[in-house]
Amino acid sequence: MAGLRRRAWLAALPSTLALAACGFRLRGVPQFAFQTMYIEAPVASPLARELQRTLAGSSTALQVWREPAQLPQAQVVFELLQEQNERTVVGLNASGQVRELQLRLRIKFRLRDQKGEELLEPTELLQTRDISYSETIALAKEAEEALLYRNMQTDLVQQLLRRLAAVRLP
Repeated sequence: MAGLRRRAWLAALPSTLALAACGFRLRGVPQFAFQTMYIEAPVASPLARELQRTLAGSSTALQVWREPAQLPQAQVVFELLQEQNERTVVGLNASGQVRELQLRLRIKFRLRDQKGEELLEPTELLQTRDISYSETIALAKEAEEALLYRNMQTDLVQQLLRRLAAVRLP
């Protein structure tokens, strides 16, 4: 039994060493160059809510605000300039009925400091997903579509976290 464990451990050792040698490491908790951030976005924006929740949960040192009274206290201001859900037909069957759709979630944002200097110039991020469509199961497809939009939103928030972690204050 001990020999079997030793062999398993020895078999795993080369792959561990190879991963360490190539520079691989798990993506830890992001570190931000600022301690306070104000999110300027429409109140009903689901992306802004998820961003605020994710930022607040990712770091104990970062305070994230959305109340207008807290704007003057923030080191940086994240402005959500545009958030747009798009749905486009990309495939039809022989009788002209929709067979495939493409869903897009497009956001445009920028990050500035309190003086108005841009730390991240206006940037557009886009997520797309393809979905088959059938009128016979339209309700199920609506639920699938909503789930895909939520997944795209989560992906965009993760991209935003990485971009915000890369920002350096002057």
